[in-house]
Amino acid sequence: MSKDYYQTLGVSKNASEEEIKKAFRKLAHQHHPDKKGGDDTRFKEINEAHQVLSDPDKRAKYDQFGPGFEHAGAHGASWQDFSRQGGFSGQGFQFDMGDLGDVFGEMFGFGGGKQKRSHTARGSDLQIAIEIELRDAIFGTKKELRISKKSRCKHCSASGAEPGTKVTTCSSCKGTGQVVGTKRTILGVIQTATPCSACNGTGQHIEKKCKECRGEGRTQKDENLVVNIPAGIDDGGTLRLSGEGEAGVHGGSGGDLYVRVHVREDKKFHREGADLVTELAVHFSQCALGDTVLLETFDGRMEVKIPPGIQSGQLIRLAGLGVSYLHKRGRGDLLVRTILTTPKSVSRKQRELLEQLKKEGM
Repeated sequence: MSKDYYQTLGVSKNASEEEIKKAFRKLAHQHHPDKKGGDDTRFKEINEAHQVLSDPDKRAKYDQFGPGFEHAGAHGASWQDFSRQGGFSGQGFQFDMGDLGDVFGEMFGFGGGKQKRSHTARGSDLQIAIEIELRDAIFGTKKELRISKKSRCKHCSASGAEPGTKVTTCSSCKGTGQVVGTKRTILGVIQTATPCSACNGTGQHIEKKCKECRGEGRTQKDENLVVNIPAGIDDGGTLRLSGEGEAGVHGGSGGDLYVRVHVREDKKFHREGADLVTELAVHFSQCALGDTVLLETFDGRMEVKIPPGIQSGQLIRLAGLGVSYLHKRGRGDLLVRTILTTPKSVSRKQRELLEQLKKEGM
């Protein structure tokens, strides 16, 4: 029965080498017989297709003769054949499986038994939320935070050992932090690596644990931290402070601190991107004749020129008095919306004048 290797891997005939490699890795991982729900037959078909399509010469011949072409050494390829092609033979073989090495390394945890595990573990990330005023978002500011977190133990300098006591290499794992074993699979015997139970993966034996951190290399403490809030930050913006999270175990690198910033609403000014919007109450005479008034802004008192004939709700733009642009120079604008106000009561003289205007159709 003819076979369509492209269909087996789920790629097109114009697929690149990288696309074929990616498809093979995904399918091999999914159908490996040692995994729950794996399929031995399907796995062999996937490997067979990959053996042909990943080889330029074999792929060219396969494309030339069409889907019915059965290449010698590819058709009915057994795991013994594949083992010989991959370079492993006999018990306790050494191998170089290329793409399969990555796939099975993820499944079984083998790493050749030569790599040394890190004795430290990175600390956890932390997240906090703070509130700032709109003025702070416009110009930027600094905020002092008090955070409770796991910090490096000063008593033992994060080693986890009581000062003056011995720290020796773990005899079980020889300082690697992992124990290498073997596992028999369909491919043969594969090396596996698991954390050393004698030293909990640290690779060290501590004679006496630190009395402050009990061998962890870190303790719970309250710390003060000054955070720079950049000008132009948005409500809900998040700052990442590298290494300011919790300290790692046994001197491991610290996690990150994420500061979520909330900007309080202002009673007079509303933010729209980098622009600010505010309202200015004006009388009919000011709208009709124009005027110059003083307006309180975040930059102090500013003159606002009201042009003659302005309509209620119309905007007056004051350039450069808005919010700072984040991470670049310049600021947005301040938009002043004129709101026509009607007096609730008028004097006799004002009434006479208004009556006169009314007669003239104004």
